[in-house]
Amino acid sequence: MKKTFINKSFLLQSRAAEELYFSYAAKMPIIDYHCHLNPQEIADDISFDNLTKLWLAGDHYKWRAMRANGIDEKFITGDADDKEKFNKWVETIPKTLRNPLYHWVHLELKKYFDVDDLLSPKTADAIWEKSKKMLANKKSHSCRNLMRQSNVEIVCTTDDPCDSLSAHKQIAKDESFNIRVLPTWRPDKGMTVENTNKFNEWVDKLETTSGISISDYSSYMNALENRHTFFDEMGCRLSDHGIETIYAEDFSLTEIENIFKKIRAGNDLENKEILKFKSAMLLEFARLDNKRNWTQQLHLGALRNNNSLMFQKLGPDTGYDSIGDWNVAKPLSRFFDKLNSNNELPRTILYNLNPCDNEVLATMLGNFQDGKTPGKMQFGSGWWFLDQKDGMEKQIEVLSQFGLLSRFVGMLTDSRSFVSYPRHDYFRRILCNILGNDIINGLIPNDIELVGNMVKDICYNNAKKYFNF
Repeated sequence: MKKTFINKSFLLQSRAAEELYFSYAAKMPIIDYHCHLNPQEIADDISFDNLTKLWLAGDHYKWRAMRANGIDEKFITGDADDKEKFNKWVETIPKTLRNPLYHWVHLELKKYFDVDDLLSPKTADAIWEKSKKMLANKKSHSCRNLMRQSNVEIVCTTDDPCDSLSAHKQIAKDESFNIRVLPTWRPDKGMTVENTNKFNEWVDKLETTSGISISDYSSYMNALENRHTFFDEMGCRLSDHGIETIYAEDFSLTEIENIFKKIRAGNDLENKEILKFKSAMLLEFARLDNKRNWTQQLHLGALRNNNSLMFQKLGPDTGYDSIGDWNVAKPLSRFFDKLNSNNELPRTILYNLNPCDNEVLATMLGNFQDGKTPGKMQFGSGWWFLDQKDGMEKQIEVLSQFGLLSRFVGMLTDSRSFVSYPRHDYFRRILCNILGNDIINGLIPNDIELVGNMVKDICYNNAKKYFNF
């Protein structure tokens, strides 16, 4: 029997999967513990003029697809008007069959705009006009109301240690908005010593923000701890690091002090010095997280800004990143072991971009479970290029085989979009379908309550407990 596209049983291939989804997964609130939403936009409760503003601004997933379809950059990041850009995206949509973008676009149209038609040049004008009218209704389609429609309970943004968190303060004081918006500590700029000028500019900013004069490495760490304390007081319970690989070089404190002095004097570092400083900072950041009972997130494996010509024109995060292939097993082992040996290893979520590393990371994490904190060391959900059906299925399978799927903290959006929450639904349907098929095939018991309660835990309960919000 043929199935219609995006029907209520989308991705659910058995009655068991449907029962798990509709009775246990679908109604669970969303804890989006890692995203890139702009907190000021939430504080101001902004609205969007049209689908181009909502969908295409800053979305390098879509930009990559449009470029692959031969769309001129004028209609992607250029000066074409919003309707022209939308029409070029619509031209691309039929060409994205079997790309997750095709699923996500139609899930979003259905959920937020009650559109059942396929998006194509034939339906583009009607969908443009309908969505534009709905977006103009601030009572239903402002950014906060889009979040409310999505049953969001908690959102964790991604924030630089020098950020004042003024938007978070503004949101927290607003009693009319009951979705918690918490900061996440993202200290990557505090270890990017490969660029002397940028690093020193950031340290100068840290000095101003913290109110601590930074004269040496010790005062640098004091300033960082000052900001870490402030983030903690603002409700932060997670850190996040977007790094190519784990740095785990041997170093002495004297070496790090001299390296810091050298770069603050405006001198470029040698490669060995860069690796030693990054190694020291990763350890220090982990120790700060452990001290305050936070969770550290490590996003590994992105090879960024590959197209130097376009990087010069557009800058970073514009769709020119890809999967890298670093060796991670030994440095990860050294990093975790050094922290664990001194009882300084915080709860950790590890995300990889190269699927070849799935089993390596899942088994490495098992070495450092502590027998006290359920699921302390987490193999994170499919990230970025793996944030799609195949990537999620492989992550679930590997976690199931080498760890405890039942302790998994589940999905996140990792998105800048206020309509990306159907990715949680996408994940939940995939999870329920895998478990439903296992029931049908006799691989797990035909006990819907037993399996369903695990589904509820993965979708919501585990994250609620794990992050100590």
